[in-house]
Amino acid sequence: MMAVLLAGGLGSRLRPYTMNIPKPLLPLGDVPVVEIVLRQLASQGFDRAVLTVGHLSPLLMAFLGDGSQYGLKIDYQLEEIPLGTAGPLRMVQDLEEHVLVMNGDLLTTLDFAGLMKRHVDTGADGTITITKRTVDIDYGVVHRTPDGQLDRYEEKPSFDYHVSMGINVLSRSAVDLVPEGRFDMPDLMTALVAAGRPVRCHETADYWQDIGRIDDYQQASADFVADPTRFLPGTVGPA
Repeated sequence: MMAVLLAGGLGSRLRPYTMNIPKPLLPLGDVPVVEIVLRQLASQGFDRAVLTVGHLSPLLMAFLGDGSQYGLKIDYQLEEIPLGTAGPLRMVQDLEEHVLVMNGDLLTTLDFAGLMKRHVDTGADGTITITKRTVDIDYGVVHRTPDGQLDRYEEKPSFDYHVSMGINVLSRSAVDLVPEGRFDMPDLMTALVAAGRPVRCHETADYWQDIGRIDDYQQASADFVADPTRFLPGTVGPA
């Protein structure tokens, strides 16, 4: 099985941490987040990972090497300019019939191999992994009628949303819809639907923490350090 890890972002919301370290190499405890992802993939039967790289790519490539220490083969695809979350797929060589495409800087307990199987079994051209998030409003919400009269108050409500986890599966033919230049995964999934091709949403309650902001990074690090075996079975003691 094959995975493409998107690892070329600037990580601007995590500065100053990412001034000299590419975001995928930020450590959770003492293990870089991308290493956790690669070890998870290898343990689930993935044998090839392509990393799309840009910002501080020499550091990332020097640290990860050819992937042999993680039990899989790593190739690199350099982005000369940022191409978004789907644009780099046009340049990846030898795509398999179905490929996992995910951010290389997130922490999760998701069964990647199981996700791939479900994608194949459903006959989808695209699968988006989603999870539920709740947004709490700390104020009294005022509902009004179209003519401006008070309808009702709603005191500090909560709203549930389904959000993308940045973990997707694509058929090889789906990549034919990726144009040259910058193109993001929502654009590709929307293009597939417009072309009448099936896109499935796979909901999961597995642990997932995006590492996009400083507080997200700190939470992911605390969760990993508290129980490394939750994410890397077989880990002994603190990571």
